Amino acid sequence: MVRLRPIPAGRRGQLVLVAAAVVAVALAPVLLAYLQLGYHPDVDREPSIAGEDAVAFLDRSVHAAAAATDGEYDWNDRAGKADAVRDELSDDLDSLETSTLADGVAHRVTYNHTAGVDWVETGCETGDGKRFGDCVVDEGVVLQERAGESVLLAVAFDVRIVGPDGQTELVVVVEVGG
Repeated sequence: MVRLRPIPAGRRGQLVLVAAAVVAVALAPVLLAYLQLGYHPDVDREPSIAGEDAVAFLDRSVHAAAAATDGEYDWNDRAGKADAVRDELSDDLDSLETSTLADGVAHRVTYNHTAGVDWVETGCETGDGKRFGDCVVDEGVVLQERAGESVLLAVAFDVRIVGPDGQTELVVVVEVGG
């Protein structure tokens, strides 16, 4: 028959420390493997160059610029309206171009006059905008005369995204519901 003796009170703390040390030593290889694999569930190791984030960012920025310049310019000052829209967008475009550099992804955004002209053919001359006044494109910024005011309808961009796995080039026309 085996007799078990209780552990003296002074040695219980030592037993807990020894058990903790055994557990720590057992977990060390798991931690080392985790660190070597570089896996972290919240981090995408491959930065995206598809452009969805850039398009969403441009959409928000153009709508904010439309709101900031709404009702401020009459049709005779449409060039001033286009300049004001570009001024409103300037800081946002700079932010987009530098926001992902640390991840190895660069954005280059420029205005696309030709895409704006193409948009006018469908959005102004034959689309719902036909019932309003003339449309003009000023360096990618599409404006229309409505009740003597310059109204922002769309802004056209060329977006080039370069990352470690390649590049993407997009033509983006952000329409503003007007």
